[in-house]
Amino acid sequence: MEKGKPNSHANCGWQRFTDHVIALLNKEKEGLVFMLWGGFAQAKGAKIDRNRHKILEAPHPSPMSGSAWNDCTHFRDANTYLASKNKPLIDWRL
Repeated sequence: MEKGKPNSHANCGWQRFTDHVIALLNKEKEGLVFMLWGGFAQAKGAKIDRNRHKILEAPHPSPMSGSAWNDCTHFRDANTYLASKNKPLIDWRL
């Protein structure tokens, strides 16, 4: 991996790992929120049952994406969805 070089981490095995985790969560859980930031993450949305889970998509939050991510309301949207499913809300404060 090289700092400042997009996709330098692409062949580190994370794709297989995340595919497996997403498949397992998609199958075993219901009412999850998936925040897919950037094109690679959004492509994984095809593996998620949108009838059983909430998918939120936005540009990647890296500086190379510009300020488009700054208008993202995913944290609020996630809690709105969780509330609609009577699930505990997430405290996003650091």
